[in-house]
Amino acid sequence: MIIRVATEVVLDKLYDYAVPVALVPKIKPGLRVRVPLGSRVVDAYVVEVLEGGGSDESELPLFSGKPAEQSTGRQYKLRYINAISDEIPFVSENLLKLVQWMADYYCAPFEQSLRCILPAAVRSKSMRSKEQIYVEIQQGDFKLTKRQSELFTEIKRVGGGWLSFLTREFSCAPGTIRNLEKSGAVKIELRQVWRDPLANRKVLPTRPMELMPEQSAALKSISALIDQSANGEKTAPILLHGVTGSGKTEVYLQAIAKVLEQGRGAIVLVPEIALTPQTVQRFAARFGKRIAVLHSALSEGERFDEWHRIRSGKADVVIGPRSALFAPVRNPGLIVVDEEHEPSYKQDETPRYHARDVAVVRGVMEGCVVVLGTATPSMESWNNVQSGKYNHVALTKRVSDRPMPDVYIVDMRIEAASARHAQIFSAPLMEAIKLRLERGEQTILFLNRRGFSNSLQCPECGHVAECQECNVAYTYHQSDSCLRCHICGGWKHVPATCSECGEPVLKYAGYGTQRVETALRKCFSQARVLRMDADVTTRKSSHDELLTIFRTKQADILIGTQMIAKGLDFPNVTLVGVLNADISLHMPDIRASERTWQLLAQVSGRAGRADLPGEVFIQTYSPEHPSIRVAGGFESFETLAERELKERREWCYPPFTHLVCLIFRGKSEQKTALAAKCYADALKKGSPSVIVSDAAPAPLPKARGFYRYQILMRSPSTMKMVKILRALMACQSPGEAVRMSIDVDAVNMM
Repeated sequence: MIIRVATEVVLDKLYDYAVPVALVPKIKPGLRVRVPLGSRVVDAYVVEVLEGGGSDESELPLFSGKPAEQSTGRQYKLRYINAISDEIPFVSENLLKLVQWMADYYCAPFEQSLRCILPAAVRSKSMRSKEQIYVEIQQGDFKLTKRQSELFTEIKRVGGGWLSFLTREFSCAPGTIRNLEKSGAVKIELRQVWRDPLANRKVLPTRPMELMPEQSAALKSISALIDQSANGEKTAPILLHGVTGSGKTEVYLQAIAKVLEQGRGAIVLVPEIALTPQTVQRFAARFGKRIAVLHSALSEGERFDEWHRIRSGKADVVIGPRSALFAPVRNPGLIVVDEEHEPSYKQDETPRYHARDVAVVRGVMEGCVVVLGTATPSMESWNNVQSGKYNHVALTKRVSDRPMPDVYIVDMRIEAASARHAQIFSAPLMEAIKLRLERGEQTILFLNRRGFSNSLQCPECGHVAECQECNVAYTYHQSDSCLRCHICGGWKHVPATCSECGEPVLKYAGYGTQRVETALRKCFSQARVLRMDADVTTRKSSHDELLTIFRTKQADILIGTQMIAKGLDFPNVTLVGVLNADISLHMPDIRASERTWQLLAQVSGRAGRADLPGEVFIQTYSPEHPSIRVAGGFESFETLAERELKERREWCYPPFTHLVCLIFRGKSEQKTALAAKCYADALKKGSPSVIVSDAAPAPLPKARGFYRYQILMRSPSTMKMVKILRALMACQSPGEAVRMSIDVDAVNMM
């Protein structure tokens, strides 16, 4: 028998091996095996069991699982695998198909695509299940001493337990309890200890809530698709388009309950780790120990145990960010992608997959229903609805018919002219905050920029302190009194004088969340202010701790970046202030307008989600911009979508074409520019039907010491562009000094 395997070593090749006769009956796709590779023995995963019976001859190793275009026809003696590491396949056949699809579509090595499916903790040789000594009570009459009888009675009262716990609880030595085993009163054995990431949470069970008419209609539509998929029929994804606070989560919960009744599993994706604790709380309250959590903030041991709980079928509802999509759920019946519009679903390392799109593909391969939920649909999903590729269900009202918050657009040009300088807080927002403090209500202030000041500038010569590795302005952080680069993470002390002219007086320009916090404490000394950004959420569970403080009303005002802009539900929040709505508006990105509206609409939706009405103040220097007007309720989403899609169709941009971004990185700007130009010229000659841009410096021209150039390719067919790229890479390298990365369906042009 011949098998084709992917090794742990990333070589962008699959290899053929022969299987010893004794191991042939055990071989299945997805198994982990040990194979010789050169002079080493490495782990590998069976991708395919080939025909050939007892043959041990094969052609050359294949590239990406596909035959070479020019085969020599020569036969090579195969090496035998050494052993099978695990009797149960690590990867299902459907997940193997998904890996192959990702490798082909995103132009990535098969091995790196496989690593998305298998977390590092699972692949690690050193990671094992944690075991402890357990004491189990036995039934019957035993000959015990008086002391042993008293101890046995106590152990029996608590029902046995872990040896370490019992010795502490009853102040005895382990040997004393082991003597009970000799008399047959107890049984002592090693048992696996589940490292539970939810161990310290208090979760009160909940029951399904009564749905509003629109929610019932949405659940009915999803349930019909679930029944169709259970009968083996194909189903199209469904876009659940519901305004903020419309009860989408309750629809998810009841749809999952239906799937579980059919004996199938479910996966729920959320865009941010910050959203995971609150989402997990609601799902754990409904489904208890049936849920598992997968995200990067877990310890290696927790991730290992959670993954194996899912694999064994002990957990059949999985919650987490994009990597949770690949959880080994048995017979999945439903995949939910909450906040489907979020760019954080896009992976920024090879393979650069988009979890929303891969979820749709996995849904097809697994024969399950895919629900894309959002209050602010992406143009891609909305265009799929318009073209009939996706089903569509709308929730236009909030739960219990609660009103949407009143939105006020504040023209900061007028505010600056009135105060004769730029303002952080407008007068209307200050009055609104004061009123909430008096009422005992809570406020959220959103600013998508961390740090204290955007830059440090010399007023004499105009020089701005820049990171030499990235050529971007340093951000001043007051908390540790240093200048930090938000690209590479580098830092330096604040200089006493200007490095260019020696001027001793330096000016801090702009503001971030740290400066807002300082200003708030000065303006409202009695207020309890809480800040939530990347600088204060580095510790494990820090997201959960900060949100718990705010949810339990131990803080009056929450300042934060985009991690607080979506998905969070705080009943006592009646005011939201957007301090600078223009930050993302004028970025060099085709999606700048779309993203600005989405962010503003999402953060506005945090206000007035319970019985108290809400207000939103959007501070902007561009009050007439369409994105601002739609967020303020002066125009409809459909108007914005029609305008956006018309422009993108005219300029041949997504969703009417697929976009591939090639990024070239090198220490030498000259070599990097030359490599990019050579590739651009070759692509233009080899692909007349594909729109290929000239090689040009990337919007972020230097990062982490590397100069960056980019090429953009556009075509209605992704596979056509990938085929051209693979052919070019096979015969032309960017050079040893230049690295090239490929981003298929790019969402970030920086």
